[in-house]
Amino acid sequence: MMKTSHRFLPVLLLLALLQTGSLRAQQAAVPQARLTARDNFSDMRFGLFIHWGVYSLLGDGEWVMHNKRIPYTDYSRLPDAFYPHNFDAKTWVKMAKDAGMKYITITSRHHDGFSMFNTKASEYNIMNTPYKKDPLAELAKECKAQGIKLFFYYSLLDWGRADYGYGSPIVNGKPTKGDWDHYIAFMKAQLTELLTNYPDIAGIWFDGEWEREDVDWRFNEIYALIHKLKPDALIGNNHHHAARDGEDFQMFERDLPGENKAGFSGGATISQALPLETCETMNGSWGFTITDHHYKTVRQVIQLLVSAAGRNANLLLNVGPMADGVIQPEFADTLRAAGKWMKQYGGAIYGTRAGFLAPQSWGVTTQRAGHQYVHILQTPGTNPLFLPNIPGHLRKATIYGSEVTVKYTLVDKGVLLYLDGLGDVAYDNIIDLSFE
Repeated sequence: MMKTSHRFLPVLLLLALLQTGSLRAQQAAVPQARLTARDNFSDMRFGLFIHWGVYSLLGDGEWVMHNKRIPYTDYSRLPDAFYPHNFDAKTWVKMAKDAGMKYITITSRHHDGFSMFNTKASEYNIMNTPYKKDPLAELAKECKAQGIKLFFYYSLLDWGRADYGYGSPIVNGKPTKGDWDHYIAFMKAQLTELLTNYPDIAGIWFDGEWEREDVDWRFNEIYALIHKLKPDALIGNNHHHAARDGEDFQMFERDLPGENKAGFSGGATISQALPLETCETMNGSWGFTITDHHYKTVRQVIQLLVSAAGRNANLLLNVGPMADGVIQPEFADTLRAAGKWMKQYGGAIYGTRAGFLAPQSWGVTTQRAGHQYVHILQTPGTNPLFLPNIPGHLRKATIYGSEVTVKYTLVDKGVLLYLDGLGDVAYDNIIDLSFE
């Protein structure tokens, strides 16, 4: 490690002050409407992710074109057979709402380049299928009717378009094959359509930057366009790194913030200023995969949701509808059960932020004004349970949603909670700590 000479300290201090001033300027530049939208996003805590496209016909996930090395000329025949005759936006939105979810994020265009909406920027879209209807328009209308926020996933990566030049080397910020200026213009045209033709869109969820990190994505232009078209629209980008200027929330793919089990989040410094989101599948796949029966249990889903909230993050839980537009009953049944739990215990999740105690082997904490909620997800190895550094004068401890008291003893630097009578952990044993 290099040592710093004392004569450089004034310069370093000046740079630090300039950086601090720049940070404050950036914060001040964010309009209040977007700051409010960020807070509301964190309050929602639970959302439905939907991966759906022509790849659903093949029943082998959304990466089937790439993984099976299907030539684009062959793959592009799929839209001729795509007719989701059982799609019903009202059923989808009601399922999400009954599950206790507050928002939906759906793929408007995935890496295969097929647009699931009515776009004039490309003929490769759902209006040129036998279906000839725009499901995203129906979904947007139904989300508004049922009070659910709607986000559009949008792929930056495209395996088929000539102007993207997939696989070609990057020189001076552009692919050597293709027409990068044309591709950027194409994306801007589609994003303009998504933000102007569909009412009350809450934001854009980008993915695919990781395919070519050394290209000039012109995010300053793209993000500025989005915020100009809709000042309160939120932007997230699944680039697996720390959030950058212009982004409004930070997401973690298949990982809770601070984890790196999936191998995507090793370089992702967790933002202390922006909302956080974990996206995860209900089985092992994003898009419909007919042979994937590794379904998460109700317990796993609830504990994942609670664990995310305890890390100050939302959970965006994915389903991959079948080609006919039906969401598998294995998904719907689990979400229905999770929704029943949320009706009873959602007050310790919705509108909360991470609690005073960092995640533990036994669980997490969440908080709202005057309350700290202790979520016991695994039976602790000790009884009583010691909680250090409680944030104030503890008034009482009760089992959440009841007047049943939990015995405790205040000790130096914390409190001992006596867990007798709590019983085994089914999903989450919640203790409500009330403070003066």
